Formats: sequence, structure tokens, C-alpha cells
Amino acid sequence: MPLHKDDPKTVGGYKLVDRLGSGGMGVVYWGRSRSGRDVAVKVVHAQYAEDRVFRARFRQEIESVRKVSGAFTAPVVDADPEAVRPWMATQYVPGSSLAERIRDHGALRGTQLRRLALGLVEALQDIHRAGVVHRDLKPANVLMAEDGPRVIDFGISRAAENHQTLTETGQMIGTPPFMSPEQFTDARTVGPASDVFSLAALLVYSATGRGPFDADSPYMTAFRVVHEPPGLDGVPPKLRAVLERCLVKDPAERPQLDVLAKEFAEALPESDPMDMDTATLTSAGLRTVEETYVGTGHASPAKRTRGGGPARRRVRPLLTAVCAVGALILGTGWYLAFGPGFPEDDPAEDPASVEDSRLVALPADWQPWRSTTFATAERGEINALVKEGGDAGEATCRRYENAVYCAGNNILPVRLDGRTGATVWRSALASSAEDADARQRRDIFQLLGVQDDTMLLQHSVFEGAKGVAASIVALDTESGEERWSRPRNSVSVDQILSGDLVMTPDVTGKLVTARSVRTGADRWTAELPSDDYCQFTTAGTRLYAHCFPDAESEDALLLELDKRDGSVLRRLNTPHASSLLGAVDGRLVFVVGGELGPARPQDLTFGAVWLLDPDTGKGTATKLTRTYDGSVRMAADTLWIAQANGKVAAVSPLTGKLLWQTGTSVEGSGQPTYDGATQTVYVASISGRVAALDPNDGTLLWESGAQADRTAEGDSTRSMVLPYGGALVVSTPDGTVFSLDPAAPEDEPASG
Repeated sequence: MPLHKDDPKTVGGYKLVDRLGSGGMGVVYWGRSRSGRDVAVKVVHAQYAEDRVFRARFRQEIESVRKVSGAFTAPVVDADPEAVRPWMATQYVPGSSLAERIRDHGALRGTQLRRLALGLVEALQDIHRAGVVHRDLKPANVLMAEDGPRVIDFGISRAAENHQTLTETGQMIGTPPFMSPEQFTDARTVGPASDVFSLAALLVYSATGRGPFDADSPYMTAFRVVHEPPGLDGVPPKLRAVLERCLVKDPAERPQLDVLAKEFAEALPESDPMDMDTATLTSAGLRTVEETYVGTGHASPAKRTRGGGPARRRVRPLLTAVCAVGALILGTGWYLAFGPGFPEDDPAEDPASVEDSRLVALPADWQPWRSTTFATAERGEINALVKEGGDAGEATCRRYENAVYCAGNNILPVRLDGRTGATVWRSALASSAEDADARQRRDIFQLLGVQDDTMLLQHSVFEGAKGVAASIVALDTESGEERWSRPRNSVSVDQILSGDLVMTPDVTGKLVTARSVRTGADRWTAELPSDDYCQFTTAGTRLYAHCFPDAESEDALLLELDKRDGSVLRRLNTPHASSLLGAVDGRLVFVVGGELGPARPQDLTFGAVWLLDPDTGKGTATKLTRTYDGSVRMAADTLWIAQANGKVAAVSPLTGKLLWQTGTSVEGSGQPTYDGATQTVYVASISGRVAALDPNDGTLLWESGAQADRTAEGDSTRSMVLPYGGALVVSTPDGTVFSLDPAAPEDEPASG
């Protein structure tokens, strides 16, 4: 929502970008730090700022939330309870609220419901472990992030160990359809069991689209919560049996969260229909798609457009998060303040087709465009090559805000305007190579990522007999000027970005230092296993060093590191030729291949999945139905595989079963891209041909024509699809970069 004219422009040094929501106690804004970090800033209403009781409650809220830090909660970043208008900033979580998700797409089922239930249990465990009771768990306070739900807004939480209640007589805190009986009858007795009751009510709503105690008014809702049994029609039978025990009136009879985690896992198995085999999928109408629209002469699906009159709609951008806080007063004022019904009302919308629901608003001032990393720059170095006549290729690109950043083999780092494709600047790093060995010199810029207004690269220089020199270089995204650089060992470590840290090995390869992305300042240094090759990676919120010995017969070592100081939290073993892709159901997911050395997510041959419990070290192997050769990515609890022959497959990481496989003409793709905002899987060939597929059954939605000028030599780089709001940006190894509208992929792009 846009800012109101009387809203502040900044709070505590954070620039306010938009409103996210408003509640009984305050307004929540989308804020941005000077470094570009996005946060959610809650500012209390002016009328409460002079209230000593409220200020004490807000101070206690901050103290409580600071204790909570988990994969499924949003931690506090900054706060000032003593300000004229007290405020608190928490991690910004892109994603719609659960309330919006149910409203726009209907009830959850199968894997979606399982993921929500288990994620919320883990979030509440973290909250209760910190001595905090949430007390307002409702759909608007759960954000549906791409990697799982996030519980937000502890605006009405209190420290469980603090027996002095700050709730005034006649007041209660919460939202009636999701409150526990004790919240209505005696708020001083509210404990962790109250959150269990609210969790069950929320899951009933998620599975059916309605709450277990819904009524025509908040008074009747409250009466039903306290005195009547829940309405559970439409809840799956196994889940219903668990939720009935959670919704009993006596808090002492409700199950503990650790028991609930096991019971939810059993009541909501990984199935239905995602774990069915190919024959079952076909008989159920979710057919395997083989060469459906490629080379068969059949027409492709109907073209989708963004027009079509008022009956069509677009899914709103998923950067809308409602963070409302309720202080409900019993009586007429309470009813008038919140109105009947309580589910967030929205103007009625006309039904939309499946294709329309995939459309998200295009970026402002965007148009289809096509450019290259060799185009003339507005600022900086004009010549794209390190030296004239040098071979160039294997370009990689990343999108950051409204720009695209690229670099490659002998290709200087460059910034393109994401809306028009114009070349904004080109760095002059190593732009002159005039020494005697210039003809033997080769400069490779490996793009590590773009974050915190900083473009991070590894610059490797090959100079014949002189060998290789490597360094980590950070460029300012606005100007292209160098921020900092550090020399590094070129062979012992693959470094990554993790939060606001970049991992940089020293020249010996024995030590790795975590540095600030923006300044290069040291945060901590850790020692690596001697003579091992290590890859740094993240899964969920955890940081790992995956280290491989020279001997192929030895297991690889997986070290979990504390992000705060680099200390080793756990030492685990994995198969030697394995690659960590992510986490699902509390376990780490690796693909295991027969290649020498560590596996890579692209150009990989693998035939098994290894699941590892990071807490116990117990691992299990699952052989896949076939061996795959290509690129793989894990997202939305699924392995998406782009095979070398153009076929795209979806595989369950938990069972190893093939969910679907579709033939395309997109050969030699890089890692598939799963766009959670539009529910689409994209792959792109080295020639710039793009294919879009439905993630549910593999239906080929469309294919574009080739856009690359030539096929780049070398096999270390592949094309990438980068979502940009409702548009796509695609980069190819030969340096071609273009942007298209998924609703009209055949539109001719303009030259950038």
C-alpha cells in the first residue's frame, strides 16, 4: 500500500518505502536501510506513545522477540522503545499472508498443508523455548515465504516467566476465531497450550477455508470457542483426529508440540498426488507429459495475454505482507472496531483462468528488450573485452533490484538496466593488459552474487608461465567503482554469499574468512580440513562447509558452522560424490553421482538421493528410477531436473519417485528456475530458447525462439532465467541478455 501523506519518511534511519498494514496498536511499513536491506518497521500509534502501560508492553514485546530466532520466525533487527513513537524493525519476509493465500487460491491440501503444519510447529517450539507465548496466531500473522511459513507479529506476546500481566481488566488480546477458551475466561492463565489451540484452529481454516468456531458476530464466535465443540467437516480424517485433541477446552489435555510434530507427519504423509508413480499419475488424470508439443505437430497451448477486459485479473505482487496487531476491547467498541466475520474482507473478484493466475504485474516502465554484454556503456570502460582480440564468452548474470549484472571469460563486469537493457556502466578492472605476456593473459570474472548494493566477483588472471592469481573484488552497484578486494587461493574453496557475509579463503587455502559484503571487513576466520576441497553452501538458515578429500574412497565431511563466529557446531559425513541442494522435512537433501570428486548442480550425472538428519547424523539413500544427466535445482520440496537432451523432470526428494517428465527443445539448459510467484518452472538453452512448464503436472505452457547470437564455447556456464516481477530476464553464455513477457514470449524485443 502506498504511504499516506502524514506518514513519516524515515524511522530510526530506515527509509520507508510502502505501508504493509495497520492494526490496533500501530502501523507496519516496508523499510530499507542505507545499505539496501529490507525490513518491516512497526511504529506504534501516537495515542499509545504516552500510555505507560502500553510502552511497558511494547518494551517487553521487544525483549521477548529478541529471544526468538528460528527458521520459521522473523527475527528483530533493530528497535527503539524509548522513541517519541516507539518502533521495532524485523526481518522483511517477501510473501503473501496465509489469509491472502487461502482467499486467492482456496484451501491447502497434501504437501502444502503438511509443510505449513510442520513449519508452524517448529516456529512455536522456537517461540516457547524462548519463554514466549504468541497469543495471536492467525492467518494474517503467518507469511507464506518460498522456503516455508514464517510466524510474525509478536505484538501481543508476553514472557511466560513474567507473572505480572500487563493486560488491563476488561481487555483481551487476540483474534476471536483463533483464540483459546482461556483467553476469553482468564487471560492470566494463558500459556503455551493456548498457542496449540490456535494452531489447530488455523489448520482447520487452512484445510477447509473456514474456522472451527465461525459465527455471524465476534460475540457468538467467542461463545462457541468457550462452550461448543469445533466444526471439523471437510478436514482429512487422520488430521481431524489430531486436531480434535488440540481443540479441547482444558489446556492440560492438549498435546505437546513435540508430540504434534510426529502426529502431523503421520497424518499428512508426503503423497497425494505428488508421490504416486507414473502409472497412478496417468490413471488419476495427472499424465506424464512426453514430447507433448515438441515435434508432434500439435498446436501449443493458447496464447495468454495481459488484456482481455475487466473479467481478467492479475495476481497482486507477492511483496504484500499484512502484519496487523489487535488489542480487542470487550463490548460495543470491540465489535465496531473489527466488524463481523473477522476473515479479511476484500471486494469480490471475477474468477480468473489458470493462465491469468500466473500473471504478475510487470515492472514499471519495462519493455521487452535484447542486448549483449558487449554493448557500449554510458559510463566507465567502453570496450567490453579485457584486451582486443581476446576470446570471450561464458558470461553469467544476476538480477538485483531494477538492474542486471554480468561478467565472464575476458568480459569486464557490466550493469544493464533491467527495464530497457541499456548498458549503464562497465568496470575498468584489468581493462589494459599491455605487458610482454599480454597475448598469453586470460582474465576470468566469475560473478558470485549481488547483495547490499555490492557486486561480488572472483577475478582470476592466467598469465602463461606465471600461473594463476586470484582475488575477490567488490564493486559498488551504483557507480561500478571498486569497494574492496582481497587475494585468495584459487583452487581449494568455492565461496558463497550467506546473508550479509561472503566466504573468502586465504592464499594458502587453509583458512577461510567471513567478510562483510559491503566493506570487506573481517567477521571471523575458520580453519578448513587439511588438503580438502571445500564448498560453502546454505540450507534453510544454516551454513555448511562441504569438504572433499582427494581419496575417492573416503566420505566427504560436512561441517555446520555458526554464522556468528565460525565455530563448528556439527561434523557429519556424506558420500564423496554428493552435492547439497537444500532441506526438506527437516533433512538435508543431496544428490549422489558417479563422477569423480564433488558433484555440481549443473553438468551432473546422478542416480541417487541422500537424506541426512543434521541433528542426529543419520543418513538414508534412495536410488532413483533412472540416472539423470543435466542440471538440478531443489525448490518447493521438489527436485527440478533439466536433462541434456531437453527433457525436464520433477522428482520427489523424499521418495525418489518421478512425478512427471516433459520433452522440450531446450537442450543443455542451466539449473531450472522455479518462480513461486507465478507457479511456473523455466528452463533456457545455451541458444536462448526458453520453455515454461506447469510445476504440478509438467504441461508445456510455451516455448520461445532462440535469441543468442552464437553458441558459446566451453561447458562451465549455462543460460539462466531470472524472474523480474512479471517479466523474465534471460542470460546466455555468449553474452546475449534479453527480457520477455511470459504472457507474450513471441513479442519482438527492442535493442538495449
